[in-house]
Amino acid sequence: MKVQPREQITATQLGFLLITFVISTIILTVPGIMVMFGKQNSWISFFPASLTGLLSIWVMITLGKRYPGLTITQYSSRIVGKWLGALLGINYIYYWFISITTITMQHVGFVSTLLLPQSPHIVGSLTFLVLCAIAVLTGIEVIARCNELISIIILVSLLPLLILTAGIGDFNQLRPVLGDGVVPVLQGAVSPAGGFMNQLFILGWLYPYLNQPHKARKVSLIALTSIFVIIVAIVLLTITVLGPLTGKLTYSFLSVIQYIGITGSFERLEAVAVSIWVMGCFVKVAICLFILCLCVCHLFGIRNYREIVLPVTMMSLVGSVWIFKNGSELLNYLAFTFPLLAFFNQSFLPLLLLTIDSIKRRGRQSLL
Repeated sequence: MKVQPREQITATQLGFLLITFVISTIILTVPGIMVMFGKQNSWISFFPASLTGLLSIWVMITLGKRYPGLTITQYSSRIVGKWLGALLGINYIYYWFISITTITMQHVGFVSTLLLPQSPHIVGSLTFLVLCAIAVLTGIEVIARCNELISIIILVSLLPLLILTAGIGDFNQLRPVLGDGVVPVLQGAVSPAGGFMNQLFILGWLYPYLNQPHKARKVSLIALTSIFVIIVAIVLLTITVLGPLTGKLTYSFLSVIQYIGITGSFERLEAVAVSIWVMGCFVKVAICLFILCLCVCHLFGIRNYREIVLPVTMMSLVGSVWIFKNGSELLNYLAFTFPLLAFFNQSFLPLLLLTIDSIKRRGRQSLL
């Protein structure tokens, strides 16, 4: 049995990490992507999409209980063998590298558009990734403690924005309900289901660091419920304000916040949105970078992940300025490619590992 890692996080910290990780980059971008497909009924799409979140929680916690103290890249070798396990490890290294570079480019593009239009992207990427690398060097326990405060700030900042939006929204924009049938709703569910709701599969790397593993299921379900409520509210209220225009805007919820500042007695409310985005992206990339370093260490047998944080960060910096030529390519990737890639890595592969492991266990029991 693998010895429990020295760094440990509490169940509450795990719940906050899951919430921040999922909602940090989608509160401003996901309404536009979903309305492209689901139109005025896109908020309904989160009901089927949330099923992938439930699947991720069940699969990762079940595997975590069977292999205590091990991450998914470690116990995969015990399930499918050394070589296939190594291939799976390489696949996840690639996946997390792409995730870091994509989120970093999203972050820099967002900040450049609103605040620093003349600043070179590489400068923004470098400063952002260096801060994330420093956080990873301090360890997942410090990241989790820091995120407790950040999560509370994000949630407290979101609440008044949602209340103000509800006051100016036109709920007739949500009609007709299912006017085009169920198909557009299911199409709108692909993006959050494939790319966002099942991001709870980070439990595959965080579960071994939980000091009370028996609370993982409960806190994960609470986190999923919170994520569901927040995102449904954001998408629903964005549609009531912008209507069909939602699907044509990259940062549609940001446009709603700016509209509140124009029509109401509050000004420059987009500063709140920028703060939420920056804090959330910081935590998300720090977690991704931590997981990427773990994957590399497990593949090559490196004991201390801190030894490779800086080189991995520099590689991510190169990727963030090289992988996409412009914002249009990034948006197409997020809308069409990423959901499929994410579904394959976050849902299909873990479920396949669980299936193979269950078959092998039943086979051994039948032999006995």
